[in-house]
Amino acid sequence: MVEMRVAGIGLDAASRSPLVLLRDPSGRRQVPIWIDQAQAQNILAGLNGERPPRPLSHDLMVRLLEAGGLQLERVVIHAIEDSTFRAVLKLRRGEEVAIELDARPSDAIALALRTGSGIWMLEEVVADASIPVNAEADAEDQEDFRRFLDRTSPAELIRHLRRGLEQAEPGDDESGDQPTGGSDDAEADGPVTPAP
Repeated sequence: MVEMRVAGIGLDAASRSPLVLLRDPSGRRQVPIWIDQAQAQNILAGLNGERPPRPLSHDLMVRLLEAGGLQLERVVIHAIEDSTFRAVLKLRRGEEVAIELDARPSDAIALALRTGSGIWMLEEVVADASIPVNAEADAEDQEDFRRFLDRTSPAELIRHLRRGLEQAEPGDDESGDQPTGGSDDAEADGPVTPAP
């Protein structure tokens, strides 16, 4: 099994649906799990450690566990069936035998964030569902862009953009449309809210 951490909440570029991103300890693999808006808000509240004036459902669940003398040891995402992730909550009461409860991964993650419990995933699930992450390349690209901005004045940037537009203008195009640049779909995962 692999202990995962919540890397953040993103948006699927095609469907605009939220997803939670789980990352492995090496930072090289990331598993996206599609969720709905309410689930995204519950996970974000747990990530940010928010204390609402009235308890949300998952805050209430944590209180119920405490009232029953139960402790959430860990969450295990153990399978993908029909494109749906399956998870269980591993609960313990004192020194008694652990109790397992079936749960949606989004609920399990929201509870784990509120209780400080581990989020584990079977290696086979990580291998099947993960996408590669190259954090070093991302950091290098960001640093290159920062250096470019530091060396470029606003006037130079405008001149550079005008030159690019002039070179890209179609010679025989009768439509008169200007080039629009890249589409919004160029960003695969959409914005990501990083974990604290």
